[in-house]
Amino acid sequence: MKKILRPALCLTLLGLTACDEIAVADNPAALADLRGQKSCVAAVGQQTGAAKVAVNTSRPVVELYRYVVDVPGAASWSCITDQNGKAIEIAEQRGG
Repeated sequence: MKKILRPALCLTLLGLTACDEIAVADNPAALADLRGQKSCVAAVGQQTGAAKVAVNTSRPVVELYRYVVDVPGAASWSCITDQNGKAIEIAEQRGG
């Protein structure tokens, strides 16, 4: 019964964007990771003005709270978040 109520509640009360957070609400680390990804995408999108900015999941990142964000047709960005998933630092990655 719980599994049926969560999606129904999510769709009707919180909208589609909050559903993924409800799915990981029991796992603080997963919730912080999800919020970090969203925060980094928003921060890089705001800085670059680009649409369709996305977290790169194919490049391995071993540091906690760090993400690589791809910008279509441009350089990738690195993003660091705090423990709660808020982007605190972004920097364009430059080839050398």
